[in-house]
Amino acid sequence: MSVESSSRPVTATGTPAPRTPSPVTGGLPGLGHGWKLARDPLGFLSGLRDHGDVVRLRLGPKTVYAVTTPALTGALLTSPDYIVGGPLWEALEGLLGKQGVATNNGPTHRRQRRTIQPAFRLDAIPGYAAVMEEEAHALAGRWRPGDTVDCTAESFRVAVRITARCLLRGDFMDERAERLSVALATVFRGMYRRMVLSCGPLYRLPLPANRRFDRALADLHRLVDEIVAERRASGLRPDDLLTALLEAEDDDGNPIGEQEIHDQVVAIVTPGSETVASTVMWILHALAEHPEHGERVSEEVESVAGGRPVAFDDIGKLTHTNNVVVEAMRVRPAVWILTRRATTDTELGGYRIPAGADIVYSPYAIQRDPRSYERNLEFDPDRWLPERAQDVPKYAMSPFSVGNRKCPSDHFSMAQLSLITAAVARRWRFEQVPRSEDVTRVGITLRPKRLLLRAVPR
Repeated sequence: MSVESSSRPVTATGTPAPRTPSPVTGGLPGLGHGWKLARDPLGFLSGLRDHGDVVRLRLGPKTVYAVTTPALTGALLTSPDYIVGGPLWEALEGLLGKQGVATNNGPTHRRQRRTIQPAFRLDAIPGYAAVMEEEAHALAGRWRPGDTVDCTAESFRVAVRITARCLLRGDFMDERAERLSVALATVFRGMYRRMVLSCGPLYRLPLPANRRFDRALADLHRLVDEIVAERRASGLRPDDLLTALLEAEDDDGNPIGEQEIHDQVVAIVTPGSETVASTVMWILHALAEHPEHGERVSEEVESVAGGRPVAFDDIGKLTHTNNVVVEAMRVRPAVWILTRRATTDTELGGYRIPAGADIVYSPYAIQRDPRSYERNLEFDPDRWLPERAQDVPKYAMSPFSVGNRKCPSDHFSMAQLSLITAAVARRWRFEQVPRSEDVTRVGITLRPKRLLLRAVPR
């Protein structure tokens, strides 16, 4: 915990002067703390709060500030003094481009968000109900008793198909979902290395890992070009997000450029599919590790839906099912590290933050902190019952972020995750098989390395 000295200087008004965050020891020459973030990122970030509420790290030659408490994370995300920027977003620009809603700031970001927001309004989500129901039940219905389920392939298949059919009206084949799964795994892993280890020239050498990264990145962009080209060739203009992008105008009233359309579709298809798919994997893992909760989900679905298939309209009544989803996101968040950049000399929680400084924070560390959660590492969906959830500190659980960069697809994502969980747990129990590797694979997102489960009918 940070300790404030009694001799701390005061300003002319008598208030304590901002103090400089303490440095974290143990960096290496040239690499700083990047080697720790590469070797044991989750453990390293989870231990930073012991050094202070705000601390200084070094990633290569750059000084980076880390925020470690829920309250200061909330202050960071809701303050106009900080924008999307820093090493994470610099790494992601290779995937998301520089003209999409995820990486832009200021008026351009607000214009782009206005274009996509109608597709994600709360009153728009029921319009996707039929697709979500169909895909969730198709997922649960594909397996046969005793089948070994490749959770990576199946999770990406359902995530990509729901996104494509709801937002892009695309007739996605399973082959495309498989392409996306394989490419994203390679790209997000490579981007994480580029974020924490500043070895720029080395990443341009024709090494096998670099060639795999470049091929995967190119395939992702080809996939997006296919989506846009197919829509243009069809001549169709359905009421969906892709049509909104094709008809969008810039601030001067001119059609937005092809690169912005491309980058916007990338931002819709890839990060959303990656995070939803990773979360589905962790939900399946939780159902295998904690069969008692799978049983409770099954009983809850039976009590609400009876003998009929669970439906979108049932989601609001599936309390335990929804809590299983939230707890899975708490214990194993797909998005585990994020960064911001200070636009001006400012302070955060009494700590001095200079203009241009990069700030990093970890939802993984914050959501598993024993200072915020009793039995913090225990998978306990009941902690989200109203009488217990009120004890969770504000901003200690923000899976879709907060402030003006809150994920616009939060309701869309939660609806499909809850429906998938209900449909799958109603029909199946899961057991791990010997070849399964459920260790956490760390990239820009977290997911199991190779999760294989045996499907056992209820």
